[in-house]
Amino acid sequence: MKLCTIRLSFFLALAAFGTALGQDITPPPSGTPALPPLERLANDAQQALFNAADRAAGPKTSVAPNGGQVTTTGRKATFSAPKLEDPSTWKKDSRHKLAIMTVSFGGNVEEVMFELYPQDAPMTVSNFLDNVETGAYNGLAFHRAIQGFIVQTGDPLTSDEAARERWGTGGEGKSVLAEIKRTHRKGAVAMGRKSDKTNPGKKSNGYQFYFALGNYASLDNNYTVFGQVVSGIDVLERISKMPVDSNDCPIARIEVKSIKINDHKGPLYVSTQSDGDTPKYSKPSSARGPFGRFLNSVW
Repeated sequence: MKLCTIRLSFFLALAAFGTALGQDITPPPSGTPALPPLERLANDAQQALFNAADRAAGPKTSVAPNGGQVTTTGRKATFSAPKLEDPSTWKKDSRHKLAIMTVSFGGNVEEVMFELYPQDAPMTVSNFLDNVETGAYNGLAFHRAIQGFIVQTGDPLTSDEAARERWGTGGEGKSVLAEIKRTHRKGAVAMGRKSDKTNPGKKSNGYQFYFALGNYASLDNNYTVFGQVVSGIDVLERISKMPVDSNDCPIARIEVKSIKINDHKGPLYVSTQSDGDTPKYSKPSSARGPFGRFLNSVW
């Protein structure tokens, strides 16, 4: 779905909720703060588009001789690398450091799980863990969303809606030395940074990070990749399809509710919620509550 189509769908969705800001809208449940009229309409339109995204027809995909994929959109063909390692095949004695991120948008709360690579980017992962431990990411917004390319979050300024014009420029008070080793495959998690002109050493921003939504060799050797999505790539792709402003910032707020770290041993198992080509993996047992662990052992 092209960006122009998304924006057209956005305005059509707005129209469906009425053209007058003074239109009566059912008040929220008691105790829930009311959104300003325009923001409420944008949020409703975002939810409509969120639900419609799953029904939209995507590009055609075929298998390449090397085990990768060939995606054809119109006259353009993109060759991707072979599929990444399947987390359900991880060895029983293997250990993995996982970040479990919950995201709120379009009236839904979704989950994205990604593995961290301290062996390849030790300083970057240590900095990320420090940010998680202090709750630095809780309540921040996704400030950049480009369909089929990346979605980005982590800017401390996004905690303040009044600072929207400066979103994407925060977090420069802390930086991390470049640890450029891994490549940008679909689902790669990497740190943002300033351009080479002002940052020739390619130091990473101390907070901002992004998710790659494709295999992008053009980004390799330029940004520090420190993780890889293992579940929830479909959630990130939905975020990338949301209506944005001229700065590629989502119009309606998409918020990181929390990020938790789990040291997991052994394979991850496919959840019963999985469907199609985007399997969802269950939370590691140690990340569940007592009741959740009991249900998991029973079923």
